Amino acid sequence: MHEIEQSRVAGLEEVHFQTVRSKKMAIFNTSSTELKHLFIAWVAISYAFAIMLAWMELDNIRPTSSQIFGTFITDLFIISLVTVGISFIFHEMGHKFVAQQYGAWAEFRMSFGMLLLAIYMAWQIGILFAAPGAVQIFGPHITKKQYGKIAASGPVMNLFLAFAFMPLLMDTGFLYDIGRLGVIINLLLAGFNMLPISVLDGRKVLAWSPIVYIGLFMTIIVVGMFFVAKLI
Repeated sequence: MHEIEQSRVAGLEEVHFQTVRSKKMAIFNTSSTELKHLFIAWVAISYAFAIMLAWMELDNIRPTSSQIFGTFITDLFIISLVTVGISFIFHEMGHKFVAQQYGAWAEFRMSFGMLLLAIYMAWQIGILFAAPGAVQIFGPHITKKQYGKIAASGPVMNLFLAFAFMPLLMDTGFLYDIGRLGVIINLLLAGFNMLPISVLDGRKVLAWSPIVYIGLFMTIIVVGMFFVAKLI
């Protein structure tokens, strides 16, 4: 049994050193598998959110199959692609980028079953419950501090995106709708992921540094209270 375990560890280390070139690695490494998983998750999450928006458009009446597969949902889907879809991708890529800077192998892998569940629940009850997947990280040398920074990078990216969407609030019509949802979604994603529970980012950040955790969480809350209250 001990020999099997040693063989497994050796195999993982070989994969690690073949994939990652430590300090000489490229700024951002990816693969065709990761790109495929990201694309499917991006489309699926955006579609589920568009269905949820359809509920709101119909005054909380469940959309019919012809509506969620027809032209009725087209504009909502486009808005979702550039708000919740981009917010989700940038959150995950924030984790990936920082992990790679520490010499770890990091790639996103979707959960196909959870994506289907998200679409089904959005259609049936108008609630978006999404666990689309996560960035898988392999780096046996990664410290608690580095894991904390990797975890914090996701919410920080969402906070940055919230500010990036804000200029669109000065426009009207379609662009205002994108800006409004972009700000709200990113602040909600940042706040939710900073909760110190389960597998959420907040738990890892708190384990690394309570001071950083409190500072980042309070920043998100203050910005959220100022903007979300004006936009909802």
